[in-house]
Amino acid sequence: METNIKNYYQLSQIEIDKIKRDGKRPTLALHACCAPCSTFPLEFLTPIFEVTILYSNPNIYPKDEYLKRLNELKKYITIFNSNNNQNVKLIEFEYDNEKYNEVFYHYYNQEEGQQRCQMCYRLRMDRAYKFANENHFDYFTTVMTISRQKNSQILNQIGKELSSKYSTKYFYSDFKKKKGIDRSQELRKEYRLYNQLYCGCKISYEKFLIKQSKVNCSK
Repeated sequence: METNIKNYYQLSQIEIDKIKRDGKRPTLALHACCAPCSTFPLEFLTPIFEVTILYSNPNIYPKDEYLKRLNELKKYITIFNSNNNQNVKLIEFEYDNEKYNEVFYHYYNQEEGQQRCQMCYRLRMDRAYKFANENHFDYFTTVMTISRQKNSQILNQIGKELSSKYSTKYFYSDFKKKKGIDRSQELRKEYRLYNQLYCGCKISYEKFLIKQSKVNCSK
């Protein structure tokens, strides 16, 4: 994977300027993990693109948490469409957490952000990207670059590598830049969105419970 730092926010602006000159409104498939991470990306993208959200997240554990995040995302999309005169759609992918854990649980001892997480990003993005390509979307991207806990350089490099497999174009992004992360926080609070306390997978869930247990014992 490439290590040189790139300004992916600037690349997103260059692409948007090109689209505006063309005078068209292309379709974009947006991989999303939850409602809070979708707030600012939707606000950023929908003036330019016709957006469809792809909920491809077999990592989320347990299933009750998966459904909670999904339902919160559905709620927010309804609010967003109504408030912004948009028609953002959502497509839910098959949930197979057991199969996911057969592969990823072998990496239990890795810290968050290492190889396990990068493999997880790639799996979810690739599955969504494949759908976008098969359904002839013009562009594909992910909301995950909004997160402070996720490396936008790595996410965009994964997107670039995946784009070599598909004809759908990858849209580079760094949604947290130019106060995008601040706007995201504002929207989360304004709509009182459920804000999860761990990344999503069984490993992060179990490590979260261990950390909480230590905190409670110290009180």
